[in-house]
Amino acid sequence: MKVATDIGLLYKRYTRQMLRNPIWLFVGFSTPVLYLALFTPLLKQVTRAPSTGIALELFLPGIMSLMAFASGSSAGFSTIFELQGGVIERFRVTPTSRFAILIGPILSGLSMMLVFDLVVVFVGIGFGFDAHWGGLAVLAVLLCLLATTFAAFSVATAISTKEISAFAAVINGINLPLLLLAGVLLPISSQTAPAWMQVLAHFNPLYYLVVASRALAVDAYGRPEVWQAFAVLAPICAAMLAWATRIFRRAVA
Repeated sequence: MKVATDIGLLYKRYTRQMLRNPIWLFVGFSTPVLYLALFTPLLKQVTRAPSTGIALELFLPGIMSLMAFASGSSAGFSTIFELQGGVIERFRVTPTSRFAILIGPILSGLSMMLVFDLVVVFVGIGFGFDAHWGGLAVLAVLLCLLATTFAAFSVATAISTKEISAFAAVINGINLPLLLLAGVLLPISSQTAPAWMQVLAHFNPLYYLVVASRALAVDAYGRPEVWQAFAVLAPICAAMLAWATRIFRRAVA
């Protein structure tokens, strides 16, 4: 019960911090909308899709996956600022659960990510996207798994590096290869990617989310890609949370 109370208090704290930053909210809402507005017409020409709605079945799920990845991987920046501001140091003298200190901000970030995703879906509907709400509900679970995985990795990396330039170098260094090997903007298939890239993609957890998200966007629950994504992301998420919790407990011992 105490852990749940601590998580709730920290969730509220970090949510209020985000809501008080109008620039962050503006960028968070406008970036995915600009992706849809500026990239969808190009994608329609590249894929030769007969309609914008069909092109969005490929593109919009990839954007939602990109937002989950970005939301998770950026979580460590606030941890760096709190380390430098002495906030983490102050937590050492409190009885607050160490797991709650880790998971509270992550849950707050997940909430905002889902709000942004919902906005993107409604904007996509305006462009002709046919929303299948059952599939999107299952997709939301997968998005949370991936965002939590990378948020735990990001926070643990931030605590380990303790310095923003080193942390940024690590995060920026993995961003590009992970995004390219996931097929976020264009699917990785035999028509669009060489064989070696298709093989490397299967070592990327983000790839499994992107492939499953495109199946769920058309309500294809029974596709093997969906269950493969759960089979890959759930254990990785659990392992990453365990590792990040251990790192956090050492930092706030």
